[in-house]
Amino acid sequence: MAILLDIDQLRTFMAIADTGSFTRAADVVFKTQSAVSMQMKRLEERIGKSLFERDGRASRLTEDGERLLDYARRIVKLNLEAVSAFATAELTGRVRLGVPDDYADRYLPEILARFSRSNPRAEVTVICEPSSMLAERIQANELDIAIITHTPQKGPALVFRREQLLWVSSARSSVHCDEPVPLAVGRPTCDWRRAATERLEGAGRSYRILYASWNAAAVGAAVMAGLAVSVLPESALRPGMRVLQPSDGFPALPSVSVALLRNPHEMSQLAEALADHVVSSLDNLTEHAQAAE
Repeated sequence: MAILLDIDQLRTFMAIADTGSFTRAADVVFKTQSAVSMQMKRLEERIGKSLFERDGRASRLTEDGERLLDYARRIVKLNLEAVSAFATAELTGRVRLGVPDDYADRYLPEILARFSRSNPRAEVTVICEPSSMLAERIQANELDIAIITHTPQKGPALVFRREQLLWVSSARSSVHCDEPVPLAVGRPTCDWRRAATERLEGAGRSYRILYASWNAAAVGAAVMAGLAVSVLPESALRPGMRVLQPSDGFPALPSVSVALLRNPHEMSQLAEALADHVVSSLDNLTEHAQAAE
C-alpha cells in the first residue's frame, strides 16, 4: 500500500528544519514539544528513515531529511494552492500586516494581488517598519502577521526564503574606492548594517556612516546618486546598481532569512488566509527569480 504523507507533519518538519530546534518549532506551529516529537516519530515511521541527528542542542537534518525537505516544501505549497483554488467562502474583516519597506516594494504587489482576488471584501492594513519594531508589535498584539528579516533573537518564526546580502554602489560612480568608505545604511539596530560594519572591521577597512535611515528609498537614493555604498539583499537590486566583489575590497556578506511571524495571542481565519498567501507568494517569487536568471 502506498505511503500517504500527512500535511500537518510536513509543516512541523519544515519548522524544525528552519529553526533548528524542536522547541522553537513547537512555538512556530503552536504545538507542545511532546506533540512535535510524536509527529516526527510518526513521520520517520512513514518514511522508514531517520530524519534528524543531534548537533549539540540543535537538531540537524540527515541526508534523508534534506531529501524530504525539498518534497515537503513543494507538497505544502501545492496543498495551499489547491485549497485556495476551491475556496468559496468569502472572508471579511480587517487583517494587520507588517513588512519592512525594503521588502514591501518586492513582495507586496504579488501578495496583495493574490489575497485580494480571493478575499475582495477583506481590509488589509499594512504597517512598514524595521523588522525589530514589527517583532515588538507582534508581541504587543498590534499586528496579525509580519514579514521580517529573521535572527534567532527575534524568537520563533517560519523561514520561507533566504537571500544573499550584497555590497552595492552606483554603476556610474567610483565611491567604493574612497577611504574611509562612505556607507548608507539603516539605523544602529539594523542587522544588515551590523553585518556590513563587522565585515569591514574584520577586513581592516575604514568606513564612515554617511547616511542612516529606516527608509529603504532614502538609502537607495544615496546609492544611486553615487554618494555611498550600501548593503541590500539580492532581490532589492535595481538597474544602475553595481555589485561589489571581494576583488573590490569588500568581503563576502552572509545570507539573510526572510520569515513569517504570527500573532501568538490570536489568529483569525482571515489572518491565516493571508499567511497562506504570503507563503505561496514568496515561493512564486523565488521561482520567478530563478527563471529570470
